[in-house]
Amino acid sequence: MILSPSLLCADFSRLADEVAALEAASVSWLHLDVMDGCFVPNITFGPPLIKALRFESRLFFDVHLMIEEPARHLHAFKDAGADMLVIHVEADCHAQRTLAAIRALGLKAGIAVNPGTDISAVRWLVQDCDMLLIMAVNPGFVGQRFLPQTLAKVRVAKAMLAEIGATHVLVQVDGGVCPENAAALVEAGADVLVSGSAFFGHKPYADRLKLFAALSRPQSRN
Repeated sequence: MILSPSLLCADFSRLADEVAALEAASVSWLHLDVMDGCFVPNITFGPPLIKALRFESRLFFDVHLMIEEPARHLHAFKDAGADMLVIHVEADCHAQRTLAAIRALGLKAGIAVNPGTDISAVRWLVQDCDMLLIMAVNPGFVGQRFLPQTLAKVRVAKAMLAEIGATHVLVQVDGGVCPENAAALVEAGADVLVSGSAFFGHKPYADRLKLFAALSRPQSRN
């Protein structure tokens, strides 16, 4: 299991220190939520902030584009230092072309689905992906309640990936992820967990990472 803490829940008055603390705690990924106020009602940040953090960090930048027409901005996010760009199937009518363009830039590519979008919507896209992101809340704001039907959706996604020979595709879950549901998500098939306030609100980060890791290990059944 990979834990990708969501930057939105970090202390924005000292982001460089927060990123350094994550590295010191042996966190390997950082989830960066980019919102445009159109695809989702909130506005967050863009390439300039990501570029500033790139100079401070060696973390894997997992950039979640909650924006309309993401293809227009791929070069900007690559130049800013993104390692992976994840687009929403609901926000791009030519998602396959955009995923191919992301990979052509030398980046990892991901496709995301909202809670109301069936997994079948990305069946013919995942071969062009490195990761499938399943939203466990409706995107746009932090602190929302985890939707329990997400567990079944993760199982369906994992079965679909196996059926079409795309087991290399990671399954990520974002929204309301916490220690209380981490084990169930990993058991359902999640490979990457995004956690915001349930991570950043509990220092020291090294201990929090160890807790998530411990809860996510397969439990023996004697």
